[in-house]
Amino acid sequence: MTDEQQQPVRRFGMAARLVGSKRDEYIELHRSVWPRIETALSASGIRNFTIFALDDYILGYYEYVGSDYEADQRRMAMDPITQHWWSYTAPCQRPLREDSTADNWELFTEIWHLN
Repeated sequence: MTDEQQQPVRRFGMAARLVGSKRDEYIELHRSVWPRIETALSASGIRNFTIFALDDYILGYYEYVGSDYEADQRRMAMDPITQHWWSYTAPCQRPLREDSTADNWELFTEIWHLN
């Protein structure tokens, strides 16, 4: 077994809203995600990352297979290419709920999973 296969999988669900005038821009960015972003996500233990859209709502799902999620997230956030990518995507997003204190994506709590 590889190290990746031995790590427990953590699943993450999240949602946000798109700024209406930036919806097309956000979708276009994700039609051709920069290869370096995909590399950074994979290097951070992220697998099966999917974003769905319905009108101005976006739903994200990914699995984490590393051993230190917080450290991997910090390392990814310090990556200059990732920061540059976020400078394009962040202005397109806002929290799902109007009264949220989140910058954009709001995390769901997993309550059930069928394996």
